[in-house]
Order: sequence, then structure tokens, then C-alpha cells
Amino acid sequence: MRAHGFVQVGGPEQESFLDVPVPEPGPGELLVRVRAAGVNPGDWRLREGAYGDTRSAVLGREVAGTVVRLGSGVSGFAPGDEVFGGCPGMVGGWAEQALITAGFAAHRPDGVSPEAAAVLPVAAGTAYDALEQLALPEGATLLVNGAGGGVGVPLLQLARLRGIRVIGMASRAKHDFIAGLGAVAVAYGDGVVDRIRAVAPKAIDGVFDLVGGDALRTVAALVPPDRLFSVADKSLVGQLGGRDVTRDRSTGC
Repeated sequence: MRAHGFVQVGGPEQESFLDVPVPEPGPGELLVRVRAAGVNPGDWRLREGAYGDTRSAVLGREVAGTVVRLGSGVSGFAPGDEVFGGCPGMVGGWAEQALITAGFAAHRPDGVSPEAAAVLPVAAGTAYDALEQLALPEGATLLVNGAGGGVGVPLLQLARLRGIRVIGMASRAKHDFIAGLGAVAVAYGDGVVDRIRAVAPKAIDGVFDLVGGDALRTVAALVPPDRLFSVADKSLVGQLGGRDVTRDRSTGC
């Protein structure tokens, strides 16, 4: 089948169309005919060797498509089902057919297009896992550093559905958008901690960082270390006593 990936670790010049065998679904996997696939930072990081000395791979970490075959032990799905989900390991989704992990898959609702569904598993999945691990109660206040991005937007929406008050740090150009999703927007720059305290005078109950670096250092002091999470700067958040978001390793994402 036709696929797109890279032939050796390096820059964009290493990417190419590939002729590869149709993968066989293993235990707990679905083979789908791909209708749409997402693009993530993890794709170019894989190509650059960030996850080890990978010599070649098909890119793509999330897809929407039609089930072709089921691996052993899979229940709740059948050939012909329209689904979306995350791709396992190095068997990517930028291809005519792809594998997705059944435990990280869902039926695609009729009202959701393949293109919209294909971009949910990685970003929205990360947002969901972050909220589960923060475990904030209804009425708590969550600060999201980088609220206007691919993970920040679904995180904000999911948090509001749980009754959590959200303060979203973002560039001023995104403030109206963030406010429209029910969050309080705060701008970056000098005096940001004072602006945060002005809109949350009692306390911040949790911080989820999507920026890293100095922006993470600035907000880290607002919460105890066990209430600080980051997916943008794993090294620094560890130094600060906080945590990365743990993903389900069976998904490969």
C-alpha cells in the first residue's frame, strides 16, 4: 500500500512516499481504511530521532477510518464501523490503511466529520488524561499556561464541563476566543502573576503547562509541586517538583 514516512532519521528531506505491506492487526488492534489523519509535533520529533534511533517509519499518530479487520480479543467493533483513534508504536496513520489500538478508539458519531475526528485522539486525549490526573473538584480553579493551542482548547472545554473555573494564559489575539469558551483570559508578560492573582484572589488549585521554560517557572510558585503538570517541558517540571502527564502506554501516544 501507499504510505508516507521517512527512510532515515533527519530533516524534512528524509520524508518520502513509501510502498509498504498492509499491516496485520495484532491482539487488541483494529485495521482501518484511513479517511483522515492528524499531524502532530510527535511526527517530526520521531523523524528527527527524539524517540530513539529509528531507521524508518510510517508517520502519523491518529486517524479516522473504516474498520477492515479486527485483531484477537477486540470487542465492541465490527468491520464497516466508522471509528477514530490512536496508532500504536511505529505503525503510523499516514497510509491507505493503518492500525489503531482498540483501547484508544471510539465510534465516530454521524455528526462528526472524519477530518474533525482524526485530530481528537492525541490532543484531546492528552487534555482528558491531564484532568483525570489533576483530579480537581467542581468549583476548583485551574490555570492553563498556553490555553489557545491544540491541547489547551479541549482541556479548557473539558474542564468547564466538569464545573472547573479556568484561567487561560494566552496571547492577546486569542483572548476573545478563550473568553467565548468560558475561561478568564490573562496575557503573558511583565506582571502576569499579579494579573492572575487579581482574577483568582483566593487560590489556584492546579496548573497545567503547555509552554515550558520561563513561562513555566513563572507560574510554578502559584501551586504546590503536586498540583503542577507540564507536557511542554518534562525536564524543568521535574526539577520544580511537578509532573508530566502519564499517557496510556498501550496506545503508543
